[in-house]
Amino acid sequence: MDNRPYVSWDLMNNFMIDVFKVYGVPEQDAKICADVLLESDRRGIESHGCNRFKPIYIDRIVNGTLLPKTNIEIIKETPTSVVMDAHNGMGMVASHKMMEMLIEKAKKYGMAGGAIRNSTHYGIAGYWTDMAAKQGLIGVTGTNARPSIAPTFGVENMLGTNPLTFSMPTDEDFTFCLDCATSIVQRGKIEYYARSDKPTPEGMVVTHDGSTVTDSKEILKMLVEGKAALAPLGGGPSDEMAGYKGYGYATVVEILSSALAGGEFMKALSGVSADGKPQMFHLGHFFFVVDPESFMGLDTFKKIAGEICRQLRSSSKAPGYERIYTAGEKEHLVWLERKDKGVPVNEAVQKELIKLRDEHNLPYKFEFE
Repeated sequence: MDNRPYVSWDLMNNFMIDVFKVYGVPEQDAKICADVLLESDRRGIESHGCNRFKPIYIDRIVNGTLLPKTNIEIIKETPTSVVMDAHNGMGMVASHKMMEMLIEKAKKYGMAGGAIRNSTHYGIAGYWTDMAAKQGLIGVTGTNARPSIAPTFGVENMLGTNPLTFSMPTDEDFTFCLDCATSIVQRGKIEYYARSDKPTPEGMVVTHDGSTVTDSKEILKMLVEGKAALAPLGGGPSDEMAGYKGYGYATVVEILSSALAGGEFMKALSGVSADGKPQMFHLGHFFFVVDPESFMGLDTFKKIAGEICRQLRSSSKAPGYERIYTAGEKEHLVWLERKDKGVPVNEAVQKELIKLRDEHNLPYKFEFE
């Protein structure tokens, strides 16, 4: 049972907006960033929600590896494509602008694609694909990230956790949204384990000497030091459990995230300079939007997509299991359970919220106090 206290959605939203503004993020940009973070918590993806507000976004603004004001430059544009340079600003702000442009283009021309270079962490990938799906469009996105994954038969962290994400409209109450990393576990999940004093399950990490490590804080340290790497989907370092599939898809995302925009890749995304100092991350993202109306129509697409999901859920269950889920369903159920409660916050996050409030003398009182 989850005994963590909750903070109301409106309170957390307003607080994060005000804190972002304190650190120089323009108000409209701050609203976008806060909504992306809260969407993670609405879906139960806590590794990318309020848990990351201070350590990933605020701390990076402070140490100079993330610029609070996002100067979006259009490098190239055609009727069906866009290439942007985010100039190390808020990845969420640049991505929001990108999806607005691509949705408009796709509705006019049937499909559109875009890529962003010199960006920063853009939150959960499913936020961007769902922007399309909620308007009756198919959304696809991916992003590279700090090197974390080792290639099959390797132990060196070379590729990011590189999610390959799809959202599709259905005739149900929620979209089909597949949003997952190409590693067994993403770095953000290990950060969440560490902040919650929980171990990382065995087999998710490969080490240079082949030893088993489950201490989450130690794993994060070893990842930075290059002494460990995350295993690709399927596992590693061997290919016995088909880890080459996760490795292959991670590479696909790496190529599309960098090559389409002429951006940086792999080791250049570490966020650490040769002399060990923090530096810009220079991440890349790619996006595709497709309009089903250009094929057999939206209604046909939604009906068939929904029926596929329903037939999967009604198929025979394995012994001991009462329910089969389809992508996006669990997240929808979490939202139904949390929408009237708010955001659950652990002790570490509570301390961060209070510290940020007190440091900047903001007029907020949280429900857990």
